[in-house]
Amino acid sequence: MAHHFRDAIAADDMALAEIYGHYVSTTVVTFDIVEVTPEIMTAKRAAVEESGLPFIVAVDDNERVLGYAAMFPWRPKAAYRHTAEGSIYLSPAATGHGVGGALLTELIERGRQVGIREIIAVISDEDTEASVHLHSKLGFESIGHLRRVGFKFDRWIGTFLMQKSIDA
Repeated sequence: MAHHFRDAIAADDMALAEIYGHYVSTTVVTFDIVEVTPEIMTAKRAAVEESGLPFIVAVDDNERVLGYAAMFPWRPKAAYRHTAEGSIYLSPAATGHGVGGALLTELIERGRQVGIREIIAVISDEDTEASVHLHSKLGFESIGHLRRVGFKFDRWIGTFLMQKSIDA
């Protein structure tokens, strides 16, 4: 699937909300449980931009958004400023075409460029084998399992923690 990357912009917010909304309403990949609007995505994207971290989209040749990836501050204390949580979501049509690996690789490089040295992935422990495999393939290591930390769709879900160190 042909694609390229660019910074996310306001015109992408509707597509970002649709992509993320799919996961909110149908999966436990995210622990969000409320409807995602373009306005929510605008605020999320603006907060990432304000923090100086990357928020990028993969788009096809017609500029249709295939997926997005972003980094969020890991914790608010200053000592954590070189650590970020990475997040990646693909439109269902873009899965299985290599877009996810390329998008995550691009996110890692952009994180390196802004001074990130540690990336944390927080991955649901239910039906996320592909995500765990992708992160492992790109050098993330398993660092823990938090059991029963989220409650969604009338059941308890945990998270796997994975970490990647980026050389300066």
